[in-house]
Amino acid sequence: MKLKKTYSFALITALYITLLIVIASIAAYFLYQKVGFWVIPITVIIVLSITFFIFQYRVEYFIYRRVSKIYEDVSLLEKEDLKRKSVTTDMETLSKSVQKFAEGKRVEIQNLTERDSFRRDFLGNVAHELKTPLFTVQGYLLTLIEGASEDKEILEKYLGRANKGVERLVAVVKDLDMIAKLETKGLKMNLQAFNILELIQNVFDLFEMRAKKRNISLVFDRIYEFPIYVIGDEEKIEQVLINLVVNSIKYGKIGGITKVSVDEYNSNKHIIKVSDNGEGVKQEHLSRLFERFYRVDQSRSRDQGGSGLGLSIVKHIIEAHKETILVKSTFKEGSEFSFSLEKAK
Repeated sequence: MKLKKTYSFALITALYITLLIVIASIAAYFLYQKVGFWVIPITVIIVLSITFFIFQYRVEYFIYRRVSKIYEDVSLLEKEDLKRKSVTTDMETLSKSVQKFAEGKRVEIQNLTERDSFRRDFLGNVAHELKTPLFTVQGYLLTLIEGASEDKEILEKYLGRANKGVERLVAVVKDLDMIAKLETKGLKMNLQAFNILELIQNVFDLFEMRAKKRNISLVFDRIYEFPIYVIGDEEKIEQVLINLVVNSIKYGKIGGITKVSVDEYNSNKHIIKVSDNGEGVKQEHLSRLFERFYRVDQSRSRDQGGSGLGLSIVKHIIEAHKETILVKSTFKEGSEFSFSLEKAK
């Protein structure tokens, strides 16, 4: 029968030590006759030292081979990650080392699982966002092809609705393209000093008519006597402000107010806040607001239009500036989005 690994280890180690003792005994015998008694303690010290190193090396080698075999058997562990010098006869230290390694792999597996789940959700959401306007456009066009185009009133109405579907498709593709560029660092940032108050006013002017349709006022929190200059990509920051203001108009209450403020955050930064007194967001949704295609209210959000990527784009642009965006919201009372920008010198 094949000997157990431990028996084989003990037998070979015992043979090494026996051989050492035999050689030491023969040497000590002849040396004792020539130089006297004092050779015995020297021989004992030599045998003890060599025996210690034999045991140490053999035990360490034995443990290394066993642990190495475990690494080979478990596909998640790579043998190259196991350094020979890290193996020790101290089993507690070895156990901690393996536990630390296993914990790192566990976190890595968890991250990969989350990424895979996010990828599946993302693909499903993209398909849904594209499918809805595509089917809408297709439905109206088929109706017109089948004869409805002969009625001028129906023709104009259906072409208008089909055009809205195409506009939504364009918005989704455009926003997806922007996010892809931001994530792959393909979108270069043109950093320069600009007046943030002037930019905010431009956004107000751009969406004044849309806000009036819902009787929402676009205002500053106070009168600013002097311009405030910040460092950033003016075009991208304008996109951030547009997305935040449009969101506040969409989800603000009729007759409400959208307020923007610019305050000193610290000696190097300003903080820009966009707040409203709209419907707000429940706490359980706050952590996911910046996810792509995440909608707090699926039905109402789709009725409001948009690509579902606005806040995700905002987050990517602000992070590309190496800044932070925050959100505070109280359900039925309103929301506040804030982001920082570096002061212009």
